[in-house]
Amino acid sequence: MVPALLSLSLSRLGLWALGLILVLGFLKFIRLLVRRQFLAKAMDSFPGPPTHWLFGHALEIQQTGSLDKVVSWAHQFPYAHPLWFGQFLGFLNIYEPDYAKAVYSRGDPKAPDVYNYFLQWIGKGLLVLDGPTWFQHRKLLTPGFHYDVLKPYVKVFADSTHTMLDKWEEKARKDKSFDIFSDVGHMALDSLMKCTFGKGNSGLGHRDHNYYLAVSDLTLLMQQRIASLQYHNDFIYWLTPHGRRFLRACQVAHDHTDQVIRERKAALQDEKEQKKIQNRRHLDFLDILLGALDENGLKLSDADLRAEVDTFMFEGHDTTTSGISWFLYCMALNPEHQHRCREEVREILGDRDSFQWDDLGKMTYLTMCIKESLRLYPPVPQVYRQLSKPVSFVDGRSLPAGSLVSLHIYALHRNSAVWPDPEVFDPLRFSPENVTGRHPFAFMPFSAGPRNCIGQQFAMNEMKVVTALCLLRFEFAVDPLQPPIKLLQLVLRSKNGIYLHLKPLGSGTEK
Repeated sequence: MVPALLSLSLSRLGLWALGLILVLGFLKFIRLLVRRQFLAKAMDSFPGPPTHWLFGHALEIQQTGSLDKVVSWAHQFPYAHPLWFGQFLGFLNIYEPDYAKAVYSRGDPKAPDVYNYFLQWIGKGLLVLDGPTWFQHRKLLTPGFHYDVLKPYVKVFADSTHTMLDKWEEKARKDKSFDIFSDVGHMALDSLMKCTFGKGNSGLGHRDHNYYLAVSDLTLLMQQRIASLQYHNDFIYWLTPHGRRFLRACQVAHDHTDQVIRERKAALQDEKEQKKIQNRRHLDFLDILLGALDENGLKLSDADLRAEVDTFMFEGHDTTTSGISWFLYCMALNPEHQHRCREEVREILGDRDSFQWDDLGKMTYLTMCIKESLRLYPPVPQVYRQLSKPVSFVDGRSLPAGSLVSLHIYALHRNSAVWPDPEVFDPLRFSPENVTGRHPFAFMPFSAGPRNCIGQQFAMNEMKVVTALCLLRFEFAVDPLQPPIKLLQLVLRSKNGIYLHLKPLGSGTEK
């Protein structure tokens, strides 16, 4: 009798649970429909490309060549057009300077529909925070990017670069092209480990290598999740193999950061270690974070520390890797500009054997070439905001508060109404006379406005040092049999790597 009653109770409990799931699912569906209606109505006055009945524009966005597809849409729909990831997530995709200014000159928060996917990985760091907490963190982190802090990093960048270039000397002897992207990634991570954690000159260890692989995996999984309707629900996503792979990669990244923070905190308890840190030639990013105090004298919590370190490691490593790799590709494509950059760098260096901080400001032609490569190949091709208040655009159209906006930096930088012959590599676009009078929101490789990239000076300095040293040691040429295939994976990568031929330049190089 008792087993029968128990079986009956379990059956009823199962039915109740099923009923509850169905009701909650139905309510969630109604909520999605209401939101879709709001987003669609908000973009009523903006025509756009046709959508798939289920996937919206997601299928086209996932295909190879999607970046240039958006550029073709930009020709067809001036200023902006709707962009749908599935049927329930819709953005106004903008790529015109006045439209960019209307949104990005304000402090609207990042779109949670996209950036909440980052929370499991990088937590609530500067990238995803908004409001007073964002302002507090920005204020605490700003001293970490003061030029007095950045000055000693010139040698750090150079040391890591020389290690990479020595490896390239060996590879170049085989007289075959090779993929530079992964080597640049390891070099950028090595530099960042030294600048963030005060890591020594021993190079990347096994744990660091695993961290590099985990970050690469996370950026790929994140981009796939954003573009895949079936992965948008957290509960469903964590049950999938894709979601479990994401969690495993997060764990590797978190274990790495936590261990470094624990070791530094333990070192600060030891008087001898404290003296060593105080006597170092430069403070690293972690020193500055651990010593940062707000106006009430409070330090960052352990959770805040990890979030900001993880954010800096992601943003400072992956984006720089992309920027340097695509710059070298541009140099390989344009040997006349490559030669001119090399001559400028040689003249600046003279008979010295290393670069100084003051040299970076003299690299005028190299800087113009770096900016032109960032125009054609922006490391972060697309960023997203959610409007906290209505916005009116220059042509009279508007969006209500709560609308989602995608700034397509790649399409903005190839907008023919702004950039004549946009596909042509022309560094003189960034000469002083050509920059004067250009719209301040026409060139946005580091975003713009109050939420621009806090580390842009750090990134530009690293790019100058690394690329100058590369050009002194090698001549770069493209491999016509393996042209890179652009791939948006949060940052701009190549689906098949960036294969270049390298010719060592011998005695004229810096050692």
